[in-house]
Amino acid sequence: MSQVKTREVSVCPIANAARLLGDRWTLVLLRDLAGGSRRFSELEDASGGISPRTLSDRLREMEGQGLITRESFREIPPRVQYSLTPKGMATIPVIEALRTFGDTWLSPEEKECC
Repeated sequence: MSQVKTREVSVCPIANAARLLGDRWTLVLLRDLAGGSRRFSELEDASGGISPRTLSDRLREMEGQGLITRESFREIPPRVQYSLTPKGMATIPVIEALRTFGDTWLSPEEKECC
């Protein structure tokens, strides 16, 4: 008989938030969307090295988690833009706290961007 491992869901809000926001690209994309709606190519350029496939996957995950919305426009060529939802906007103070921490506690060699 095989055992199927089930993923335990934590009741700890910190663990749950870390699971949702803990990926590097998620934080970078939230940072980039804090300034307003962006197109795929703008997010790709601003992110500093994300591959198109990873960007697409991450945006899909973030949309599924309710952090962003995806809006398609019937234009030629087709246009899609991404925006923060209220849930996504609520992450901005967390991102700003991480920025402050990085500015205060990381040496210039340890800092990548922002």
